[in-house]
Amino acid sequence: MAAAEKEQLESLISRYAPDVAACARRALASMRKRLPGAVELVYDNYNALVIGFGPSERASQAIFSIALYPRWVNLFFLQGASLSDPAGRLRGNGKFVRNIVLRDASELDEPEVRKLIDQAIRRAPHPIDGRSRRRLVIRSISAQQRPRRPPTKSKS
Repeated sequence: MAAAEKEQLESLISRYAPDVAACARRALASMRKRLPGAVELVYDNYNALVIGFGPSERASQAIFSIALYPRWVNLFFLQGASLSDPAGRLRGNGKFVRNIVLRDASELDEPEVRKLIDQAIRRAPHPIDGRSRRRLVIRSISAQQRPRRPPTKSKS
């Protein structure tokens, strides 16, 4: 992974509150370990910083994404609507995407979440080749963005 892209991603993450940034860093490390060979696509959008994981630079082939918001981090299952979720961990009711709010990155190691991740990997129409070299691609950085940290509470 190129040092310039790594530094740029770290700079984008560091704009978030320390607890959100720390959770995101741990979640990224966990997903990188589970998805060797993944191409990471970074989009710093108006609402969130999103890092997608897929087999290629085509966003449509991504399987997961981690999204940082001012107060939390989400793990998105981009084909999550088709997953079996007996524990009821997945949120959302769209046609395709489901998510889990990560209060802590250790949730990625919980048995129900691991099963969902494994299921999504197995069902991916375009699998990630674990023998490929992992790459980080900064796709876009929006000029206009919401604040990356929650507003501070004023003292009255």
